[in-house]
Amino acid sequence: MDMEHVDNIIDRYSGKEGFLIQLLLDIQNELNWIPREVIDLISEKFQIPISQIYRVASFYQAISLTPIGRHIVQVCMGTACHVRGSKKILNNLCSTLKIEEGETTEDMRFTLRRVNCLGCCAMGPVILIDKDHHGKITPSAVKGILEMYD
Repeated sequence: MDMEHVDNIIDRYSGKEGFLIQLLLDIQNELNWIPREVIDLISEKFQIPISQIYRVASFYQAISLTPIGRHIVQVCMGTACHVRGSKKILNNLCSTLKIEEGETTEDMRFTLRRVNCLGCCAMGPVILIDKDHHGKITPSAVKGILEMYD
């Protein structure tokens, strides 16, 4: 972790108000998660209680307090996807990646998440990897899709 770069991100918010969420998102974008030492640094620089930073960080799903993979795999579990087999897709992903939902592979390549709806009902079942939608997939297509991501 490049703390000098993190310091530069933090310094951009000096003297501003209502910045905490955006600051955390900027750090998340840079590090892929928010380490405890960064929370301590934010607390110290801006005199914000650590508990308040954790409260904000833990509220937003886009912010992670644990290391996450380079690629986020989200499985839609909405009604349309569910009736078209998204549970089988999720089970196949768990088996293929050797992790459970909410976990990250040992090589930090993938983090697997279940989401309520991706808004692509006509394409179901759908998975979203980073910003790429993959629709009408079958359990047998999962491995090939994953291979597209370093």
